[in-house]
Amino acid sequence: MLNSNDAIISKTPDGIITSWNAAAEELYGYRAEEAIGRHIGLIVPPEKLGELGEIMARLGKVTGTQKIETERLTRDGRRIEVEVRISPIRNASGKLIGASSIAHDIGETRRMVRELAHTVDNLAKSNAELEQFAYVASHDLQEPLRMVASYVQLIAQRYEGRLDNDADEFIGFAVDGANRMKNLIADLLKYSRAGRGEAFTEVNTATALEEAMANLQFALRETAAGVTHDVMPRISGIPPQITELFQNLIGNALKFHGPDPPRVHISARRADARWEFSIADNGIGIAPEYRGKIFEIFRRLHGRGKYPGTGIGLAICRKIVAHHGGEITVDSAEGQGATFRFTLPEYVGSDPNNCVATST
Repeated sequence: MLNSNDAIISKTPDGIITSWNAAAEELYGYRAEEAIGRHIGLIVPPEKLGELGEIMARLGKVTGTQKIETERLTRDGRRIEVEVRISPIRNASGKLIGASSIAHDIGETRRMVRELAHTVDNLAKSNAELEQFAYVASHDLQEPLRMVASYVQLIAQRYEGRLDNDADEFIGFAVDGANRMKNLIADLLKYSRAGRGEAFTEVNTATALEEAMANLQFALRETAAGVTHDVMPRISGIPPQITELFQNLIGNALKFHGPDPPRVHISARRADARWEFSIADNGIGIAPEYRGKIFEIFRRLHGRGKYPGTGIGLAICRKIVAHHGGEITVDSAEGQGATFRFTLPEYVGSDPNNCVATST
């Protein structure tokens, strides 16, 4: 598409410039009277001069427009990156009598693309280093923490009631702190592993859901929860991570329920080449200002005394969904339950309508 900033130049088959518009003056720095009558090599770097003959040779054989990305020289000696579209000019008998070129500067675009690629590369390296640090730190901390927790618990068993009330309270704080640190490190290790490695394969989400429900069986019985679902599709992904995704979201609904027993419904619908899943519950809901924050690592909206956990479950969900190329969001209001929505890629090797029905 022609742009008002495009440099338009016409030349003879020998490369002599015959027209030079205002945008060409702006792009290359030469006024029209300085350029017209001179050879097009005026703006071509020495090592690119061979392009000119090749272009004219091709123009003599084809009728369409050629497009190249190359370098050109400005009047002050700067090299600029340009995209040039070159069309043949023929007379009434079809003889090639010249060429018309339309060029525009792509240097800024290319610079931005290079910077973006560099930034993405740096982010990938940084994320990999952070994940490796989190894994090593949490893994290496487990053993000394296990020793601290064991000895603190031993002190509690041996000396509880034998010292004063303050001592018993201090020992209780130490035991609780050690246990919480142990849980935090275990969850940090789990987070560092989420959304990593492993090739994608066909995942029967009905099976993944059944495994998640089996892992939650005690919480389901304890809360008298009811979980229902629609027909579940086959998707492309990493099976253990899909199970963990369902387990965390359903477990979240079981944990944050109101006075009534939890009710959870899972549904799925096709959206282009993906499946959009919804997990709706009748729980306590989430205030609008917290909808984005709940996916942050270790983010808690309630005190530990009321609801257990470290606040990492939804962060793991976001990481798993992102690794599968999708997004996760939540629709909710306080006291009106919550609906978590996320997308996962469909399994390319199967019928798009290939779903599996199971009962829960």
